[in-house]
Amino acid sequence: MKVPVEIITLLKKEEKFLIMTHINPDGDAIGSSTALSLALGSVGKETLLYDRDPVPQFYRFLPGYERFTNSISSLVTGHWSLILLDCNSPERAGIDNLTFKHSIVIDHHETERDFGDIRWMDTETAATGLMVFYLIKELGIKITRDIAINLYSAISIDTGTFRYSNTTPEVLRVGAELIEAGANPYYISNSLYETWSGGRFDLLIRALNTLEIRDDIAITTVTKEMFIKTRTGPEDTENFSNFPRMIQSVRISALFREIDTGLWKVSLRSKGDVNVARIAELFDGGGHKNAAGYKIKADLESAKEALLKAVNGYCHKSQQT
Repeated sequence: MKVPVEIITLLKKEEKFLIMTHINPDGDAIGSSTALSLALGSVGKETLLYDRDPVPQFYRFLPGYERFTNSISSLVTGHWSLILLDCNSPERAGIDNLTFKHSIVIDHHETERDFGDIRWMDTETAATGLMVFYLIKELGIKITRDIAINLYSAISIDTGTFRYSNTTPEVLRVGAELIEAGANPYYISNSLYETWSGGRFDLLIRALNTLEIRDDIAITTVTKEMFIKTRTGPEDTENFSNFPRMIQSVRISALFREIDTGLWKVSLRSKGDVNVARIAELFDGGGHKNAAGYKIKADLESAKEALLKAVNGYCHKSQQT
């Protein structure tokens, strides 16, 4: 993988970097951001990690996660250079009203915006963590155990722990190198998948109890009331939309999460050639071919019907082409 020379030049020239990622951060966002912060810090650069939302409890095994802050009001951002990871628009990171000395975008999502002085977009790459791996190597920085754990976790999340179709020989070779650098696969997988709180498990049960299948689309729902009853939060629903996709006949799994009265966050997962990023774009959302999302303001039943109509339209158009 070729790293743009402009990024290397800027990272070597500048001294202060704001590393930011998208709201509701997942493992790729957190792992790749933390790894880059640790790497740049090891060669004397000053970094600040920012996310609007806190790091979910189940990602707090990652070394350096405590570097994240959700406040940057005290900083004069115009004197710092921005590195935006795992998303490519300031709106997605909740920083659309800020200005920066320079801006670098490093991302692998299909849905693309035109933000950034220097843009490194690679939609064929399995994870942003993979791109950061090559960036750190190109900078000549040693990959320590802590960096390796973060990058291995980032890549694991976006490849379904090396199960999805984006698990290439390159991904496995990088994974092996990270293991050699100190990442422990058992420790990481156990931390990611086998340390759920009782409340989160209860929330999953409640979500699965709402399961309905319409036209090979599995739909589940999580309401604000469910969060209250299980003492959980929105971050606890990560990966919930993956479970109904296990059903053999299901092409698309959609999780409707209530944000506010009449406002829903919809997480889409698909199999094979069904590109849910294209479906999400119809609602001003986006993401990857097999994992995307959007928000919709409507009552729940209308929101479901809107999705079904969009999927049918997408499938009809795909058949014509």
